[in-house]
Amino acid sequence: MNQRLKLPISQVTGIGEKLQAHLNELGLFDVEDLLFYFPHRYDSYEVKPLTELEHQEKATIEGQLTADPTVQFYGKKKSRLTMMLQVGQFSVKAVMFNRPFAKKQLKAGDTVTVTGKWDQHRLQITVSQYKKGEAKSQEPIQPVYTLKESVTLVTLRKVIKAALEEYITDVEEILPEHMTVSYKLPGRQQALHQMHYPESRVLLKHAKRRFIYEEFLIFQLKMQLLRKLQRESTTGNAQNYDNDQLTNFVQTLPFELTGAQKRSLAEILKDMKNPYRMNRLLQGDVGSGKTAVAAIALYASITTGKQAALMVPTEILAEQHAASLKELFGDLLSIVLLTGSVKGKKRKEMLEQIKNNQVDLIIGTHALIQDEVDFNNLGFVIVDEQHRFGVNQRRTLRDKGLNPDVLFMTATPIPRTLAITAFGDMDVSVIDEMPAGRKPVDTYWVKGQITDKVLSFIQKEINLGHQAYVICPLIEESDELDIQNAIDLYHQLAQVYKPKVHVGLMHGRLSNEEKEEVMQKYAANEIQILVSTTVVEVGVNVPNATVMLIHDAERFGLSQLHQLRGRVGRGQHQSYCILLADPKNDVGKERMRIMTETTDGFELSEQDLKLRGPGDFFGRKQSGMPEFKVGDMVHDYRALETARQDAADIISNNALETDDRYKSLKEIIEQDEHILGKVLD
Repeated sequence: MNQRLKLPISQVTGIGEKLQAHLNELGLFDVEDLLFYFPHRYDSYEVKPLTELEHQEKATIEGQLTADPTVQFYGKKKSRLTMMLQVGQFSVKAVMFNRPFAKKQLKAGDTVTVTGKWDQHRLQITVSQYKKGEAKSQEPIQPVYTLKESVTLVTLRKVIKAALEEYITDVEEILPEHMTVSYKLPGRQQALHQMHYPESRVLLKHAKRRFIYEEFLIFQLKMQLLRKLQRESTTGNAQNYDNDQLTNFVQTLPFELTGAQKRSLAEILKDMKNPYRMNRLLQGDVGSGKTAVAAIALYASITTGKQAALMVPTEILAEQHAASLKELFGDLLSIVLLTGSVKGKKRKEMLEQIKNNQVDLIIGTHALIQDEVDFNNLGFVIVDEQHRFGVNQRRTLRDKGLNPDVLFMTATPIPRTLAITAFGDMDVSVIDEMPAGRKPVDTYWVKGQITDKVLSFIQKEINLGHQAYVICPLIEESDELDIQNAIDLYHQLAQVYKPKVHVGLMHGRLSNEEKEEVMQKYAANEIQILVSTTVVEVGVNVPNATVMLIHDAERFGLSQLHQLRGRVGRGQHQSYCILLADPKNDVGKERMRIMTETTDGFELSEQDLKLRGPGDFFGRKQSGMPEFKVGDMVHDYRALETARQDAADIISNNALETDDRYKSLKEIIEQDEHILGKVLD
């Protein structure tokens, strides 16, 4: 890489000490940072015919004033200026707020160019910028950058222009010629110039295409290389399980595996037999039978004489898994449940048993890989939901001299494209069909608040001996108001249904013991209606619950709504999900419509991605989701697939090492400390 690009930004003409400090706040430290600080949008002052404009788009219109503008004043310093423009055969109303001085500048007969939000239905434009005269003198497409208060758009445009003029010739091409020719991509310097100062929409589109592919290719090369290095660093890990024992166990199961379960299981078992450490993601919709597949895989590992561990995010879920697996395995295995609430002498005994290999399967929270837990011979780890099993946890296990196969499970159906990208260093198995006999949950959208009709419907289900969840959204665990909403609703429902129906309450402020007590009462049907914040989202299994009522459902994303809906419909009875929502925007309404029309989690997740984008899909707190400057994993998924395939070919052919055409790409990847850290691990 050209070292001149690593010069501090103070070397660019026009950047003094004060401006340098402000630009540093934007994350701009060297020349390269400045050159590759791309606009987040472009303002176009291109005048299009009115018939080509779309409703609510930002548009530029040129017309002639048919009368002097009028101004109305209301409140302190607030005003509304209105003018009528003749644009071809149309008469357009232009409205501008808090700029009364424009009245003196503009007169009937003047030609005016205005830019603003276009209202197709009323033939009206809400003006953000105006100028007297024709549009021609303005630049057609202007870059708009993300700013902080200390730096203006004009200043940033100026210094980026200076950086381009002084340093663009130092920008080197990093893609081999056969790729740029094959995909018809512009050169790096040309594309960089067009990103900041596009000469036309077409040239801008090609420049974006170039950087989208470049970003995705570099990311995928890192992922594929990581995967290769991780595999090669863990040879000698084959688990030759007892096939007869495993077959006998599967035949004793009280259900028939679905085709998707069999396929996923075959992929997992194949991984276990090969010499590399398994690093696989098993994803499947709520109720698709991931736990059954996981149990068989655990058993396979245990037949080799090794121990297995199942890690889950919460104690309540650990207890549920322990109960269901003990039932499934009977006397075949010795299973222990190790959570924070196991203390004192009992804990000490349990740790001794684990150390002396007297225990086959250990179930618990992430406390399982703490220092005090000393496995005898850990062969297989399953990590269920929410936690990406990161480098640090793997290192913790390795420091203990363990290198188990790892299976990560999630009930959030992630579209395959996104799964292989977000979890690019993992193999992905998908369970995409439901076990026979599961009835889809009927979903209804009720506008506004809880109604008598809804209350009597819940009563009817309870009369049949069933139970209901009532969910109140919680934006943040610390939000007093939301918890108060749940408490108020609890008192309200207790009043409505007394004395025969017992109503319970669950929220994040309760201690683990209190939550556990509430859930056990609910599972035993001592509580018929459970009012809860979203603590019940993951994993809790009450087959007798047939109604899921979600308050303010518009505050949830589709995936979350689908997870909540998956808490019912677990028994043989028909179940119902009622969404109470009054969405204010089109996205919210669309979300409710989709929920009532499909129960397929994968289809929902595709829709959710389109509505929310990948960042929100995984939640801002999700670690490891790549941040791309130009590319959008959803919108540009075809480029993503292409880049992934190209990266896989390059890595599998060892071309980074042996082919000079990839020299620049190799240099970029070698600069990544993250990769080096994982290799050195």
